[in-house]
Amino acid sequence: MPELPAPLPAAREPVEDIVFDVARPDADGRVAARALLRVLGWPSGHRLHTDVTDGLLLITAAPDGTHAVGARGALPLPVAARQMCGITSHQVVLLAAIPARDLLVVHPSNTITRLLADLHAAVLGGPSHAG
Repeated sequence: MPELPAPLPAAREPVEDIVFDVARPDADGRVAARALLRVLGWPSGHRLHTDVTDGLLLITAAPDGTHAVGARGALPLPVAARQMCGITSHQVVLLAAIPARDLLVVHPSNTITRLLADLHAAVLGGPSHAG
């Protein structure tokens, strides 16, 4: 019988409540994120600010934000931010809402692929093949 891989180390600190969803930006860079917007308490018209950090989009509520939640619960992903992160139309992104920080993080699929490849290599004991 094959030997099972060792369990992953336990987190050092408690993990914050995070709510996940996946979406695909439309041609205008909007993603449907109604459930996460409800969790965050961001209604239609709520002003937003977007930053790019380490290849991720960090979206926060901001009274003077240049973007806003759409009437149908669409979350705008600004074109410059999408380009900086390599997000294209119809490419799957992972959305992570962190209500305690009033924050929504958009993870491009290339980032998720790289992280999972590294995790799988660590768990299975082989080299990562992510590019």
